[in-house]
Amino acid sequence: MTPEDELNVAVSLKRGPSPRIGLERVALIEAVDDLGSITAAAKRLGLSYKGAWDIVQALNNLFAAPLIEAAAGGKAGGKAQVTPRGREVARAFRRVQGEIDAALAKLEAGLAGETARDLFWSLGMQTSARNALRGEVSRVTDGAVNSEVALKLADGVEIIAVVTRRSVADLGLAVGRPAIALIKSSFVLLAKGEGLVTSARNQIPGEVVSREDGPVSSEVTLSIGGGKTLTATITHESAEAMKITPGERLTALIKAPHVILATE
Repeated sequence: MTPEDELNVAVSLKRGPSPRIGLERVALIEAVDDLGSITAAAKRLGLSYKGAWDIVQALNNLFAAPLIEAAAGGKAGGKAQVTPRGREVARAFRRVQGEIDAALAKLEAGLAGETARDLFWSLGMQTSARNALRGEVSRVTDGAVNSEVALKLADGVEIIAVVTRRSVADLGLAVGRPAIALIKSSFVLLAKGEGLVTSARNQIPGEVVSREDGPVSSEVTLSIGGGKTLTATITHESAEAMKITPGERLTALIKAPHVILATE
């Protein structure tokens, strides 16, 4: 297993009603200790000055003695110093993180590879896209600027995405690599009939399993095989005109550039 494939866990510590201490707060302690400035630490971590200062206040309020002592200076600079107690807290947190990482690695090793990948990765995936379909890269066709990536979702079910060559390299997309296709439901068009001639690269047949109507839009979900479903959001008027009902066969049309790929 390569470092990119290793399973990680984000620790968050909490006792009773007290606020949580997580990686972001500990990373701020470490950055302030390294740089001697809340402003510089916030910049390193991609936080606003106010956000970083709020974390400092929360940490200092949570413990009996302050973890970070800051001098006046605000956004312009002011010096800050991590106290011995702050360093102890950071070291203790990292030790807990290390112990849990080791335990998780042992647990993952005791599971079949594909089971572990499904369990720990898929459950942790969060996205605003209505459709998040896990599959395996079946082929990559490179072009001058963009590449065409085929993702096998199930036996006989494949989806094509067009992404930049840089994205292929950054995501490590290669044959056999697992990936998730993210598709907004509004990008999924529905059509009836077979032998359609359309410019949409993806034409995925399926069976309607549900239709939920709203005043303006209807949400239609198709079963596309392998236990996977694909949801489209269309106008209520279109759903009525097509007389869409559960059990009938429709074809989902999706342009390849509308498919976003994600990897672990």
